[in-house]
Amino acid sequence: MKNLSLFILLFPCFLNAQTEEIRWMSFTDAMEASKKEKKKILIDFYTDWCGWCKKMDASTMKDPNVAKFINEHFYAVKFNAEKESPITINDTTFAIVPNAGRNGTHGLAITLLNSRLAYPSLVFLDESFNLLSPLAGFQTKEQIEGPLRYFGENHFRKQSWADFSKTFKNSFP
Repeated sequence: MKNLSLFILLFPCFLNAQTEEIRWMSFTDAMEASKKEKKKILIDFYTDWCGWCKKMDASTMKDPNVAKFINEHFYAVKFNAEKESPITINDTTFAIVPNAGRNGTHGLAITLLNSRLAYPSLVFLDESFNLLSPLAGFQTKEQIEGPLRYFGENHFRKQSWADFSKTFKNSFP
């Protein structure tokens, strides 16, 4: 009976507990949000046919620690590299390039991925939309934490990735 009473008292807490999710936005929305509050941008380039993209979305990107860190340090952009509308950045317009990739590829993806079209790929931009680094391939929560902290906590301003990664210890539970 005691256990049932405790369950009845605590059950509403479980209903109200929500797992943090990444607040995805369009690239245009991220640029607008950056005018109000400067943050780095994390772009997740994907395609509809990419199985590893779906797996990473369902695992790594659903992890509450990953989501919380991304939401605190980045504007998170979900970007379909084969379907997005044209985007203009600093007087340069990027649009679908019909003969690039399997189904045509967006010029922004081609540019930021240095023509190395692999999906999923994450791209880190600074607060002024300058490329910091692309990161190609599926990333587990353990694999993504280092790059997230390196760029999100500004370690890249003080030390090389090689030096940072020598001492980095994962801390996401």
